[in-house]
Amino acid sequence: MPLLANFQIFLYLCSTIKHMAKRTHTALDFEIDKLTNSIENTLTSESFPTEVFPVTKADLTKIKAEKTFGFDWSKESKRTNCQLYKLTTNLNPHVIHGLISIEKKADHIYMSLIESAKFNRGKSKIYLGVPGNLVAFACKLSFEFGFGGYVAFDAKTALIHHYKETLYATHFKGTKMYIDTPASARLVAQYFSNIKTI
Repeated sequence: MPLLANFQIFLYLCSTIKHMAKRTHTALDFEIDKLTNSIENTLTSESFPTEVFPVTKADLTKIKAEKTFGFDWSKESKRTNCQLYKLTTNLNPHVIHGLISIEKKADHIYMSLIESAKFNRGKSKIYLGVPGNLVAFACKLSFEFGFGGYVAFDAKTALIHHYKETLYATHFKGTKMYIDTPASARLVAQYFSNIKTI
C-alpha cells in the first residue's frame, strides 16, 4: 500500500478515536443474515427493491404504536447530531423493515444504532438483507459527503469476527471497527449498483 494511503488511514483512525471518545457508544449487535441486492423473502426467495428515507415524526408515532421495534427510537431521534433513516420497499412504502441512526462526523459517518423490525429477526423472519442494506446506505452517504466511504461503529465483542467476514470491516481496538474505502465500495455496489463510488 502506498505511503500516502497509509498516512491517510492513520489520520482517519486518529480522528475516529477522538470523536468516539466524546461519549459512550452503544455496541451494535445486528446480524448480517445475507448480502442481497434489495431484500429477499425467506419463503419464496423473491427480491423486493428498497428505498431509504429520513424518519418523520409520523413514523416515530407509528413505530411506538405498532411496537415493531425494540429500541426507543423516539429517544434516539432527540440526540444531537443524529439522523434516523427507514428502509421500505418500493411496493409498500408504509411498512418499515429496518431503521438506522447515523452521525455525520468531520471526516466519516458513524453508525450509532441499527435495528431490523421484529418480523425480520430470528428464525421466523420474513425478509433477509435488511441490516446489510442499511449499512450499505451509510457507506453510500459517506461517499456522497466526500468521506471516501469511511464508516465507523462500535461492535459487541462476540460479533467482531462476523462483521469482518460479512461487511469486510476492520477491527481497530476494543469494540471499535471501521469500513474503509474498498470495503465500502463493495457494499455500495451490492445494493446501489447505479452509484459510482471511486
